[in-house]
Amino acid sequence: MSDLLAQAQSWLNQDPDPVTCSELQKLIVAEDLVELEKRFGSRLEFGTAGLRGELGAGPNRMNRVLVAQAAAGIGRYLRPGASVVIGFDGRINSEVFARDSAEILSGMGLTVYLLDEICPTPLISFATRFLDVSAGIMVTASHNPPRDNGYKVYLGGSFNGSQIIAPVDEQIAEQIETIAETETFDSLPKSANYKVIGPEIREAYKASVLKAVQPNLDPNLKIVYTALHGVGWQPVQEIFSAAGMDLIPVKEQIEPDGSFPTVAFPNPEETGAMDLSFATAESNDADLILANDPDADRVAVALKIDGDWKRLTGDQIGLILADEIARRHSSGTLACSIVSSSVLVEVAKQHNLNFAETLTGFKWISKVDDLIFGFEEALGYCIDPEHVADKDGISAALMIANIASREARASRTLMDLLEDLGKKYGYYATGQVSIRVTDLSVISKIVTGIRSNPPVSIAGQAATFTDLNLGSELLPPTDGLRFDLADDSRVIIRPSGTEPKLKCYLQVIGSDYKDAELKLAKLTQSARELLANFN
Repeated sequence: MSDLLAQAQSWLNQDPDPVTCSELQKLIVAEDLVELEKRFGSRLEFGTAGLRGELGAGPNRMNRVLVAQAAAGIGRYLRPGASVVIGFDGRINSEVFARDSAEILSGMGLTVYLLDEICPTPLISFATRFLDVSAGIMVTASHNPPRDNGYKVYLGGSFNGSQIIAPVDEQIAEQIETIAETETFDSLPKSANYKVIGPEIREAYKASVLKAVQPNLDPNLKIVYTALHGVGWQPVQEIFSAAGMDLIPVKEQIEPDGSFPTVAFPNPEETGAMDLSFATAESNDADLILANDPDADRVAVALKIDGDWKRLTGDQIGLILADEIARRHSSGTLACSIVSSSVLVEVAKQHNLNFAETLTGFKWISKVDDLIFGFEEALGYCIDPEHVADKDGISAALMIANIASREARASRTLMDLLEDLGKKYGYYATGQVSIRVTDLSVISKIVTGIRSNPPVSIAGQAATFTDLNLGSELLPPTDGLRFDLADDSRVIIRPSGTEPKLKCYLQVIGSDYKDAELKLAKLTQSARELLANFN
């Protein structure tokens, strides 16, 4: 008991934030050991995704002390003389965390560029390469729940503005741990000698997006746009305006607001997140909906199908974009993650392009040699890897609008295009069953159970099991389970890397889309039963 209270008091003594100080002081006075254990019993791990967690006091929460330690650890990894660009989104404390980081890194002798206002995550990947700096830091929790925040790191040099991977994350984590043991917030040197930048980077990014897409938008096409209370509206509006189109905003969600008042989860994949978009589209007799997640590195697309507004799957969007980019290139590589639709293999084959499959995440996709397009089913698309070595929901949104414009001029929709692509590449349908948990041990229990006793059949089809944790010649080990079924269907089960979720990814191939959807419905039910049996 005394040790836990002593840890809390020591943290309180260095915490510069009155909000987290007040929170912690109340817990200490009340000797609330249950809540103190949640904050001090473990530490947010710094990994390839950087940091991500709930706001609050203590080493197992996102706060100014933890972020200061992370910034200093990154500074020690990079060493004096290096350079860093820092951006931040509209979440609670994002700007504070970014400014603290700028002061600490500048105080350590690094050249620091701090964005002057909130920005989309793709801008920092772009800026890392454009400014030719050693690293980029983005303060964001992307599409996580409202009370979360995070810290994402890119590297320059041979990484070309892409996310860190092992062993860099481990080396930075070691430095962070040393800082946490030897320094306090006040003992870390700080300096205001950093450079505030903004307009020139935003203009350069806008120019690169317009050049990559080469838009020819149809001004008669009515497109609704939502930022989901994130940072997307300003850059999206400016880029679409430059391309000759005015968007119809979802007014209730267009301004940045870290409390995300109109959605339970600010993720366009979540049920209900796009309800206001659907209502806005219906009242404006719109043709299409584009939705960015809060840091605008992902994009969702919806249109009216059989009288109802429905969101396309991430794989459907990926197929549309892949076909577009494949037709523009005579060489290069198309890449997607292992849980994304394998239709990309067919696209690459028919266009005489290379194909690469990677582990989940753009930290892997962006490092594929000669990449011309990469995607993951979780609404992430990289259409211009030469300038943004990460997923970019803004450039992808513009390219989708451009494709929709071309179809509209021929009195067609994106669904007509998808039917054509089905005939060309095969009728693939994908879906997902996910379980959100509050206790992460539930995920471990289910995965361990299935791994120990894998089913020999799923949905009436013989199933071949592959433990992805063993790795292969093409892929390093990852915590996942794969089942290939006799009818060429596929099931992959893995824990989410960014949320407390267990995800089950499903893929079927049909004789047409209707047949594929029937097969997918059957496989979805079987997947639910499988997870339930081991829960």
